[in-house]
Amino acid sequence: MIDISMVQFAPLLGEVDHNINQIQQLIEPLNSQLIVLPELANSGYRFANLADAQRASELVDQSAFIRFLSDQAKIKQAHIVSGFCERDGDKLYNSSALIGPQGLIGVYRKLHLFNDEKSIFSKGNRGLSVYDTAIGKIGMLVCFDWMFPEAWRGLALQGAQIIAHPSNLVLPYCQGVVPSYALVNRCFIATTNRVGVEKDLSFTGQSVLVSPVGKVLLKGSDKDVEVLSTQIDLNEACDKYITPNNHAFNDRRNDVYGDLNIKK
Repeated sequence: MIDISMVQFAPLLGEVDHNINQIQQLIEPLNSQLIVLPELANSGYRFANLADAQRASELVDQSAFIRFLSDQAKIKQAHIVSGFCERDGDKLYNSSALIGPQGLIGVYRKLHLFNDEKSIFSKGNRGLSVYDTAIGKIGMLVCFDWMFPEAWRGLALQGAQIIAHPSNLVLPYCQGVVPSYALVNRCFIATTNRVGVEKDLSFTGQSVLVSPVGKVLLKGSDKDVEVLSTQIDLNEACDKYITPNNHAFNDRRNDVYGDLNIKK
């Protein structure tokens, strides 16, 4: 069993230091082994333009935000997943980082950009990866990736026991379909959404943790800053049998509809 916490809060646009302080206050009392934060937790979301986003972006190896999370992960002996605004050369990526007690483990770059993000961020170019950590096998997606079942399946086929899904959701659909994705892939999903309003966008909150049988284990409010915590057994995600004679992966008819070409 591991303790997991989902931190639902409202980052301030462009205020990296303020957002670090907010997160520190929220996670300070936690003893969880896995902590999942929202999308773009370091920077906020609704940038006016590319230049605005660049000012809030950070290089991974020079990031005050990543250093902060690394320090917290070491102190707490925890794994932390968080969205952040990543700069790499002249490109920006809507990224998610997985950090453990020893430091940065991996970075995922959002594959499917939503609406106006296309004028600011570059499409993710690192594919889909699952990280075998001391607490279990962790995959990452970011927000609008939820719309594409191939992304969930791709991580599940690589052995993900839990998919951490930092989000800034504004549409009303995702939280309702996450249980289905968890069920058909027989894995845990932790969708941590933000709350609050930025300019013309209202974020929907309702962060949700779902089990491999599609059971909602945690669900946040639609407006409140809150930390949601429980215990889960990641080994439950190793059982892919729906009945004694039906296996969620082995029964797929790839001879009919093909298979996924997973780019690592």
